[in-house]
Amino acid sequence: AEFRVDEAKLFVDAPVWGDVYAFAELRLASHEASDLYLNVGELYLDFENVSQLWGRDGQVNLRVGRLNIPFGEEYLARDAVRNPLISHSLSDFWDADEGVELYGSFGKVSYVAAVQNGGVGTTGDFTGDKAVIGRVSYDPKRWLHLSVSGMRTGALDVNNDGVSAVWFGGGWFRSLGSTNTTKFHANAVEGDVELRLPVGRVKTFGGYISYGDNDPDGNNHRDVYYYSIEAAHDFNRHFYAAARFSQIFADKGFPIVGNSKIGDYLFGPLTDNIWRLSLGLGYRWSPSLAVKTEYTLEQGRTPGGVKRNHQDLFAAEAVFGF
Repeated sequence: AEFRVDEAKLFVDAPVWGDVYAFAELRLASHEASDLYLNVGELYLDFENVSQLWGRDGQVNLRVGRLNIPFGEEYLARDAVRNPLISHSLSDFWDADEGVELYGSFGKVSYVAAVQNGGVGTTGDFTGDKAVIGRVSYDPKRWLHLSVSGMRTGALDVNNDGVSAVWFGGGWFRSLGSTNTTKFHANAVEGDVELRLPVGRVKTFGGYISYGDNDPDGNNHRDVYYYSIEAAHDFNRHFYAAARFSQIFADKGFPIVGNSKIGDYLFGPLTDNIWRLSLGLGYRWSPSLAVKTEYTLEQGRTPGGVKRNHQDLFAAEAVFGF
C-alpha cells in the first residue's frame, strides 16, 4: 500500500570514566508511528562491574536513566536487523521508561531487575507507586535458554498517565473503568524458551496478565492469556525462512490493536480472541545487511462475536546497520 521508512535509530555508546558508560538511542522512525519523528528511546548511565567492589566480575551492574522495560525477551530482538521477520508477535511487550536497573550473572544464571515510573509520561510520574519488573534466565546447555519474567505496572493515574509505558498488543494498557475511575494497573508473568539448533532456532513464550482498577461503579477485572512460537531455518549462510504464530485470549474483551489503526481498537471495541500467523523469507549478505519479505494473516473477534478481518499484512523490507 505504501513505501515507508519503517524503522530508523541512531545509537551512541561512549566511555565516561573507568567502567562507567553513557548510552543514547535516538528514534527517527518506528513501525508504530505514521510519520517520521524524533524522540528518545534509551538514555542512561551504565555503571559496569559494581561487583568488583567485593572482587567479583559481572555479578552486579547498575543502569540509571531511561531504560528498556525488561519484561519477556522479544524486545531483545525487536530491532529490524535482529528480527527475522518484519512484524512482531501479537503481545509484543516493549518500550523504555525512566528508572534504575540492576543486572548481572552468576554462572549459568543471569538476571535483570528494574524499578521504573510505569506511566507513559517521559518528564514525570503522577503516582508514587512504581513499576517493578524482573527477569531471571538460565542456560543449562549451549543450545537451551530459559527465562521467567514478572511485572507490575503499579497504579497508573487515569487522567495524567492515561496509559502505561509498556506496549501490549500494538497499544498500551489503559483504564477499562467508568469516568469515576482514577487508578488502574496490570500485573503480568511470562516464561520464555529458546532452542538454538545447528540450522536455525525455535523460540516460544507464554504469559498471563491480570488487569484491575478502582472503578466504584463496577468490577472490570480481566484475565488475559497469550503465547507465541517462532521458528527460523537457515538453508545456508545467507538464505533463511521464518514463521511465527501468536494468539491472545481475553475473557470479556481487552484493548488489542493488532494490525489495525491504533484508534480503532485501543479505544474502540474490545477483543476477546485474536491470532496472527507470519510467514517470511530473508537473505543476509552480512549480519548488518539483509532483505526480507513477509505475509501475515490476522483474525480476531469481539466479545459480541463480530469478526476482525481484513487486517493481513504483505511487506518487503531492506534492513541495515552501521
